[in-house]
Amino acid sequence: MRPLAREDLLAAREAGILDAAQAEALWPFLAARLDVAGAPRFDFTHILYYLGGLIAIGALSLFMNLGWEQFGGAAVAAIALGYMLLGYALALWFERRGLQVPTGIMAALVVVMVPLAVWGVQQALGFWSERPGAQHYRDFHVFIDWRWLIMELATLAAGVVMFWRWRLPFLLMPVAVTLWYLSMDVADMLLFGMSTEGMWSLRWDFRCWFSVGFGFLMLVVAVMMDLRNRAGRLDYPFWIYFFGLLTFWGGLTGLHSDRLSGPLIYSAINLTLIGVGAVLSRRTFVVFGGFGVAFGLSALSWRFFEDSWLFPLALSGLGLALAFLGVRWQKSEARIGHWLRERLPGPWRELLQRRQAGLA
Repeated sequence: MRPLAREDLLAAREAGILDAAQAEALWPFLAARLDVAGAPRFDFTHILYYLGGLIAIGALSLFMNLGWEQFGGAAVAAIALGYMLLGYALALWFERRGLQVPTGIMAALVVVMVPLAVWGVQQALGFWSERPGAQHYRDFHVFIDWRWLIMELATLAAGVVMFWRWRLPFLLMPVAVTLWYLSMDVADMLLFGMSTEGMWSLRWDFRCWFSVGFGFLMLVVAVMMDLRNRAGRLDYPFWIYFFGLLTFWGGLTGLHSDRLSGPLIYSAINLTLIGVGAVLSRRTFVVFGGFGVAFGLSALSWRFFEDSWLFPLALSGLGLALAFLGVRWQKSEARIGHWLRERLPGPWRELLQRRQAGLA
């Protein structure tokens, strides 16, 4: 089911269903409703919305430098609170004009500023000054450290409040990113105090398995959100899917095995991800699964052809085979997905079909 276009109203006018005046009056009304509903669009206006919003979010999070810290923790917290109030005011301003995409971006900016505000308060109270390791706010996006947990939990709480206020999908982006960070820092907390001497492999494996488990839980939550999204017009689970997959797949890929069964099981799991993506009509699963299958098969090729002149030939042949498989998949994706969905229980099949119709 493709999105409604202006040409559909022109066709209705030519068929005598609508007159010219009705068609001209109806299109702005429907276009506004589609925009309010958050239908995905790639026009120049929406590109500017996201580009400007992401630059602002990145500047106040990922690219935060040490210059701000010269003002002291209390001043940093005050500046962060000022940005939060500005973002909230702009979200209200855009909401009154029925522009939900910039509303969601400004609301997300409020959530993104929460960890900086909390860090400023902690810095003013001396929480970081006498502790070794990561001490600067920019380290929040670089280093794994269990002491970030207070900032992350506060961010999640703010994300829940803002999502309750504005039910917009983009607001789940900072929530999903924070859950991703949380999965790594909780693992670090559980390992806190464990001797690193001779234990590096154990610590790494634990972190990877914890990431796999945490990512799997995120994916379960996203699937439940997907199935409960009966209207299907707003894609709430997208960011939970994306970072859940990143957490699950990253942990799975980080596990190393010297046995032949390792790459085989890894490839089988990634093939399962591709199948789940076909069932749920989620291409994110297919992308991660496709990379995983490529990595798994490459590891198998290296095992059998290590230091052999056949290895480059085997790897190039594998690449070409995957490229042709992609062509075949593109032609058969809808048919395979339909075949798999027909074998699901009735309620699941009905909800997935409804979602597919709403997002097509």
